[in-house]
Amino acid sequence: MLVAVVAAAKFAFHMATANLYGFFIDELYFLASGQHLAWGYVDFPPLTAFQAWLTRHLFGDSPYSIRLFPSLAGAGAVLLAGAIARELGGGRFAQLTAALAILFAPGYLVVCSYLSMNSIEPLIWGGCALVVVRIVKRNDPRLWPWFGLLAGIGLLNKHTMFVFGFAVVMALLLTPHRRLMFNRWFVLAGAIAMAVFLPNLIWEIRHHFPHIEMLANIKRNGRDVQMNPIVFLLWDVLLTNPIATPLWMAGLVSLFTGSLKRFRVLGLAWLIAYAVLILVHGRFYYLLPAFVMIIAAGAVAFERMTERQGRGWMRPAYLALIAISGALLAPIAVPTLPPAAYFRFTGLTHIEQPRFEHRMTTSMPQFFADRFGWPEMVATVARVYNSLPPDERAKTAIFGNDYGQAAAIDFYGPRYGLPKSIGGHLSYWYWGPRNYTGESILVLGDDRETLEQKFEIVRPMAEIGHPYAMAQEHFTLFLVKKPRGFTLQGAWPVLKKFE
Repeated sequence: MLVAVVAAAKFAFHMATANLYGFFIDELYFLASGQHLAWGYVDFPPLTAFQAWLTRHLFGDSPYSIRLFPSLAGAGAVLLAGAIARELGGGRFAQLTAALAILFAPGYLVVCSYLSMNSIEPLIWGGCALVVVRIVKRNDPRLWPWFGLLAGIGLLNKHTMFVFGFAVVMALLLTPHRRLMFNRWFVLAGAIAMAVFLPNLIWEIRHHFPHIEMLANIKRNGRDVQMNPIVFLLWDVLLTNPIATPLWMAGLVSLFTGSLKRFRVLGLAWLIAYAVLILVHGRFYYLLPAFVMIIAAGAVAFERMTERQGRGWMRPAYLALIAISGALLAPIAVPTLPPAAYFRFTGLTHIEQPRFEHRMTTSMPQFFADRFGWPEMVATVARVYNSLPPDERAKTAIFGNDYGQAAAIDFYGPRYGLPKSIGGHLSYWYWGPRNYTGESILVLGDDRETLEQKFEIVRPMAEIGHPYAMAQEHFTLFLVKKPRGFTLQGAWPVLKKFE
């Protein structure tokens, strides 16, 4: 019941803060993708787009409905941490400690604050870890098919599931528990995972693996901030709450040499996942889902350590420190303060969000800045679009140079009578130029010099930009006409931008 109360508190927190800032850039893109349901997209598998489609059809377009599933996933991660702690032999205090550690971890606050694949991932990885614990504990390989089902769903959610699946297999091979793999149940698990993942794999093959192409482009253009193994891990220390670091470290130690070494496959899986992400230059938060299981292990180790006489005071004291630290870090993880109060808070504490991309921000850090300016941008585009003569308006396309611009038009545009946007960025390129010829286009996010090389008429129509929005979302809206020797359909192949 205590774990359930903590889970309910996490859900309530996310619902209470769901409407403070606007939709995140990725959310708008996922919502647009939900209107083009497919078995794959350039930069993510299909599950998030299906979530977007389902929540809009069931509950509407409010921030509370769009962020309902991520909030439920956050509550689920709390319950899962408690369940893993229990399976590892933890009592009520261990389960409560694991639950509170997840609740007050800034990283889990972040990923559950908006619609994305990242909110589901801790549930998938943690669920797979729970299955492994039960297989080892009960010496029962008949549970492997459940691992396969979860892994298959995980691959439909995010391809980093391959990292965790590989880590678990390698960890098993490095322990005596490898014998639990050589049976028909393990083979069946692999078959189930492949069957569930197969539609997305076929989509990737038919489209020539655009996700791999995109990752190669990102690496080549240097968009992401590169981190060495120490810095990578330090950022994960921040994401999991610095005060909770002794907890998950105790979990690792206990899994390798302490009372939980029977389950050391979990510790090995965490280490292997960390090593793989370093080798492939993954982002630091990709490791976050793997912390659920070692936080749970640490909670069990802490419970046992404090069972000795005279150490009982450590329990409430440490949980209080975790809660205080998590509360102090929460304003930089999720929108909990209005902008003015946020600036005062960061000025007083000097606590800032980590920077993970080489994109220029304004006064707001990237993860918050990408939530500002979209409704205002669309309102400005609508004013210009609706000022055009009706015959010209009917043949005028609205072209977004990044998926956020295009997706914002698609989400907010209907209230102004705007048509669906077009664009060459990521999956928008697959959705094509619709029926537009290119004879008249409202262009978002491009510069005059480039446009004048392609069109005879380039007319500035309005200035767009919100004080808190990202620098790239401050631009001139241009109306362009008379393309120089091309049609939009003919030029579409060269407009592809997978980065």
